[in-house]
Amino acid sequence: MEFLATLFQGVGTLFYQEPKIAIFRIVLIFLGIVFVWLGQRGTLEPLIMIPMGFGMAAVNTGVLFFSADKLGTLFTDTLAEDTESLMYALQVEVFQPIYTFAFGNNLIACLVFMGVGVLADVGNVLRFPFTSMLIALFAELGSFVTFPIAVAMGLNYAEAAAISVVGGADGPMVLFTAVILAPEIFVPITVIAYLYLSLTYGAYPFIIRAIVPKHLRGLVVKVSKKSDITSGEKIAFDIIACTFLCLLLPVAAPLLLSFFLGNAIKESGVTKYVKLIEDVFLYTATFFLGLMLGVLCEASTLLDPRVLIFLILGIIALGVSGIGGLIGGYVVYLISGKNFNPTAGIAGVSCVPTCAKIAQHEVYLVNKRAVILQYAMGANICGVIVSAILTGLFVSVVPILMQ
Repeated sequence: MEFLATLFQGVGTLFYQEPKIAIFRIVLIFLGIVFVWLGQRGTLEPLIMIPMGFGMAAVNTGVLFFSADKLGTLFTDTLAEDTESLMYALQVEVFQPIYTFAFGNNLIACLVFMGVGVLADVGNVLRFPFTSMLIALFAELGSFVTFPIAVAMGLNYAEAAAISVVGGADGPMVLFTAVILAPEIFVPITVIAYLYLSLTYGAYPFIIRAIVPKHLRGLVVKVSKKSDITSGEKIAFDIIACTFLCLLLPVAAPLLLSFFLGNAIKESGVTKYVKLIEDVFLYTATFFLGLMLGVLCEASTLLDPRVLIFLILGIIALGVSGIGGLIGGYVVYLISGKNFNPTAGIAGVSCVPTCAKIAQHEVYLVNKRAVILQYAMGANICGVIVSAILTGLFVSVVPILMQ
């Protein structure tokens, strides 16, 4: 019971708080969901109600144990209580404030993830939920395979988890995990992650051609007509998924909130917020992410002998994840009575929308009439969600293993 409470802390903390507080948390969670619903319907002002509802649900589900006698959330509760160390962290030395306020607390990862949410469309996930989720699960094979290999190569559990997340091909996830579990090596791991993400364009087509024969790459899927997914259904999925996952994995709640809130804002039609997140937050965060990673690439940091190990493990993680995704594509192909193009499996690796575009491009080269983009995008978005879940599990479980 204690292990489960530690693993799923959002649920576990309900049993360690005063009953009236726990009950009121549950009330506020449902009230947040109602606010989102009323905002989406236009009954209440969506500019206020949708962000407020998501925040209310996430902050009351994302409660975790800071210590044996202290509960809190990563949204509002500080981990620094020594004012002298806090003043030291806030010293102004050119880029120091950007690092402190954006990297040290993972804000930059959350802003990027909110931008990804605005760009994503969960409609294909709702049209093909089983297919999308199954492929995404298989596409995390690289992360699971890399972790024991990393430990065998001499990395501790925290370092192994940080480099293993590269298998999800999701930069914000790698940054988030490394900053929390292994901050002393987050620079080389994050640099390697973003370097390798740019290489998916070059390597994944060859993996597809090696594993999926030409006649299967050109397979045309017979699709039964699916009803359109409404914006209301997409927002309902966003708030329910956000609430449920934050409750299970509060350590990943900031990322989960950012992604699902970004997507809900897009579906709500609040264009001013969409432009703010897409044109300002996403590009500003991406710019400073690249700039700060460059500034932090000091020679002494990258001469760490472990960097070579990270390079090898990063290749293994991304390569095996791509293969795992294609295996998932073959599983769906067999389950569906051979009415599925396994090439879509590569899109389970959550580099959005790169992997989905690669899958469609490889199919198009063989058969210009074959379209698998709807399946690929569903798997791609599910890949993002599964990567967030895996990140939360790593961040929750690894500290327990290291005790």
